[in-house]
Amino acid sequence: MPERSGPGFRRRVGPPSRRARVALLTLGVLAVLFLLFVMFAGFWTDWLWFRSVHYSSVFTTQLWTKIGLFAVFGLLMAVIVGFNIWLAHRLRPPLSAMSVEQQSLDRYRAGLAPFKRWALIGVSLVIGLVAGAAASGQWRTWLMWTNATSFGEKDAQFGMDVSFYAFDLPFYEFVLGFAFSAVIVSLLTSALVHYLYGGLRLQGPGRRASAGAQGHLAVLLGVFVLLKAVAYWLDRYALAVKTGSYKGVSGWTGLRYVDANAFLPAKTILFFVAIICAVLFFLTPIRRTWAPALIGLGLMVLSAVLIGGLYPAIVQQFQVKPNEQAKETPYIQKNIDATRQAYGIADAKTTPYSPQGSTTGDALKPDAQTVADVRLLDPNIVSQTFQSLEQQRNYYAFPSTLSVDRYGTGADKQDTVIGLRELDLNGVQRNWINDHFKYTHGYGAAVAKGNQVDDKGGPVFTESGLPTTGALGDYQQRIYYGEKTTTYSIVGGSNKEIDYTDVKTGQNVEYTYAGDSGVSLDNPVTRAAYAVRFAEPQILYAGAITDGAKVIYNRTPKERVEKVAPWLSIDADPYPVVQDGHVVWVVDGYTTSDGFPFSSKTTLGTATKDSLTNQRGELLTVANQVNYIRNSVKATVDAYTGEVKLYQWDEKDPVLKTWMKAFPGTVEPKADIPASLLPHLRYPQDMFKVQRDLLGQYHVTDANSFFNGSDIWQVPVDPTSDTKQVQPPYYVTVRTPDAAAASFSLTSTFVPNQRPNLAAFMSVNADPGDDYGKIRILKMTGESGAPGPGLVQSKFNSRQEVASQIYALKTGGDTELEYGNLLTLPVGGGLLNVEPVYVRGRGAKYPTLQKVLAVYGDDNVAFENTLEDALKKLFAGQAPPATPVAPSSPGGGTAPGGGTTPGGGTTPAPGTPTPTPTGPGTPAPGGTISPELQKALSDAEKAYNDSQTAFKNGDWVAYGNAQKALGDALKAADAARGGSPAPVPTAVPTAVPTAAPTGPGAPSPHP
Repeated sequence: MPERSGPGFRRRVGPPSRRARVALLTLGVLAVLFLLFVMFAGFWTDWLWFRSVHYSSVFTTQLWTKIGLFAVFGLLMAVIVGFNIWLAHRLRPPLSAMSVEQQSLDRYRAGLAPFKRWALIGVSLVIGLVAGAAASGQWRTWLMWTNATSFGEKDAQFGMDVSFYAFDLPFYEFVLGFAFSAVIVSLLTSALVHYLYGGLRLQGPGRRASAGAQGHLAVLLGVFVLLKAVAYWLDRYALAVKTGSYKGVSGWTGLRYVDANAFLPAKTILFFVAIICAVLFFLTPIRRTWAPALIGLGLMVLSAVLIGGLYPAIVQQFQVKPNEQAKETPYIQKNIDATRQAYGIADAKTTPYSPQGSTTGDALKPDAQTVADVRLLDPNIVSQTFQSLEQQRNYYAFPSTLSVDRYGTGADKQDTVIGLRELDLNGVQRNWINDHFKYTHGYGAAVAKGNQVDDKGGPVFTESGLPTTGALGDYQQRIYYGEKTTTYSIVGGSNKEIDYTDVKTGQNVEYTYAGDSGVSLDNPVTRAAYAVRFAEPQILYAGAITDGAKVIYNRTPKERVEKVAPWLSIDADPYPVVQDGHVVWVVDGYTTSDGFPFSSKTTLGTATKDSLTNQRGELLTVANQVNYIRNSVKATVDAYTGEVKLYQWDEKDPVLKTWMKAFPGTVEPKADIPASLLPHLRYPQDMFKVQRDLLGQYHVTDANSFFNGSDIWQVPVDPTSDTKQVQPPYYVTVRTPDAAAASFSLTSTFVPNQRPNLAAFMSVNADPGDDYGKIRILKMTGESGAPGPGLVQSKFNSRQEVASQIYALKTGGDTELEYGNLLTLPVGGGLLNVEPVYVRGRGAKYPTLQKVLAVYGDDNVAFENTLEDALKKLFAGQAPPATPVAPSSPGGGTAPGGGTTPGGGTTPAPGTPTPTPTGPGTPAPGGTISPELQKALSDAEKAYNDSQTAFKNGDWVAYGNAQKALGDALKAADAARGGSPAPVPTAVPTAVPTAAPTGPGAPSPHP
């Protein structure tokens, strides 16, 4: 029979065929299995990663804590809500007693009747799941409460240990919030069931609630009001950590007069009123009337308005305002003391300082080391120079901000600028094999002296080349973990990775990773899990993954430390250290709290932001408000193996002790810090910036002066930057007037509120030792008139002789000037400001230091080619010797890509031919040095040793004679070579000692 069709014909659609049903069911099952596997993959790969870094206990502690909280609070919520729903159904009135309104709901009751049990279970479980998920997010609160450690300090109002506010009160508030939620949800669901089954009605005459509904809901309301009473009681203590705005402090914390004398008694009264009201609700089922309870509730609300709102306003208006200073100063003092204690600034030493406009040689003598170690290399500008001279290969790069550290020991200790040559995949042809198998790591460190440049204005490298050579000796140079390494790599097995390209042969030097880092991919399930995690199906079947292959990921130092120590806030500036044959990243970790009573809160992201934030690319924490912080942990991440170590740094911090009890065995004692690493540890920048931000107001320790607000400081805007952000702190070697010697320090300046002159100079000892962390503030006296950084920059720019030279440097726009860090240093009883000026010529890839700006006092301004020349001009020849310029030719300095020789010279870049010396006295290839040259070099070595001995003995006459002899010897060496520059003997460094003779007539440290 032909198939019917045409207008008006409708094909009958029946149920899908058996084959279609099977296909749909199969697809559904596969989709569910895939979703389950995705969830499993996230869990499984996390577990494997934690196990690979030997911090599996962190994973299991978090996991079981979250599961426990989810199960307990989820089940508790489900039981409470389910019981109340069941009870509301149980207390339903008979159908005959229902009004017409309730009888109209018959069809809903009838539809629900077959599924009542399942509906009860389903609703309870859903609500329980939501509550459990919320509770699992409180794992930190739970662990801190169960492992709480006493602070040993009591708050100034209630006499409670600080640990109550930091650890106990947050947990009590969480439990109270959970209880409120359980009662409110139970009240709503119970009221709905009572209405559905006739216990409640909204219309008609007579009673609106059955006896059962009335009693049930009255008890729930009584529990709610009872919980409110508990909340009132806890609110009394919460006043000690209440945050508001006062006297220009946006995060002001703690009680003020109106809190202690109005809100506190009001909360106590409301506590008792709420208890009475709760009792009235509990009596409602017995008295069979709502009237007493509702009257009590109304009175409680009225009391809350009058006692909790109106009365404090009256006290503020009529008691506080007429005599605010007298009323508030006791509470201001509590805030000052607590804030200074909580932020570690209580021991900051403030000294009046009247900087002089001129100085003498004798006054400059104690600051010889400060002058000698003035850092000329700005680590934020010379990164481009490092990139151009030391990148070596397109697939390497240096960070935009280099690090400042110290290398050497004793008198040879040297402030240095260091950067790692990290992997940069933007320099290679991008494909999956190149990105994840071939180009897997960076190579080596480039290190330069912080206080020297060569005669071309470039860095004086002490470690350079590829592979690097220089002062650091032998070390594992491969960088598998770094700040720029953000993608995963698959290493090991038979995989041949590219180390670097040999410039002599043009061939790639290959390497197979031999470290114990990473997760093995031998298991097919593990490979599938990582294919899902990285959304890369090739991981499942790629032939490049052979037996023994491992995947390494989470490779930046910051994220590795954050994962193994999720309770830490991580400093935004990890820095590399070469020690014991390894490159390790040092990461500073902070423990914080927002529960220190009376201590004002600060937003970490705001406090740590400065003009270099964009270059660093990180903030400590963007939004978190804290009122307690400690640099409690020093962490290290091995750049080759990825091994993470956490060391206890602050042995008194109760927050750290609490977390160490929660995660036992994860933090090693301070005594286990390697001796070779200890000299490289430093005071962290973000901690300093938070303290600096607070000290702008909290340098005032007297409550009356604080109330008047006449001495508020601000961090000045960075005059060398266009960002209009505040000036960053700088690592320098400096001596403050009260210190016996110069030390590696972190420094900053303050200006008065809305004024450009200098208010104070702040420094903190950044070198591990007895004075580590000691904050010193030089407070400018009122008559000093010392210029702030902005005024100093204006002095530079407004001087005619400086402006004309700057114009000449720019040569009509052919070059670009870049101002380096403006350093302010207390020297010789005054203030020395130094700013390197870099010039980038047209078409040049990097800037070079060409000039040094310096100012001392009000009118002494110098703009010279070298720091030494600038200081001579400022101090009329009385300045202690600055570090000389190192030549870029053999005898000191660098060649692009080359390393520094022990004598201060450099090894040529790989593949660069070594120039053959010529002239009389030079040896033929393979020959010997002439006797004249040999004698001159021996005399130079002896003269140098004599000058060192004279310097240590303080014999300046002998020192001058030795320096003259050194100059004569070097001239003789020049003559022996026929006028070409003499090579500096390996025993004669091109830099002067870190301290040098000073005073009138002091000899120059170099010929």
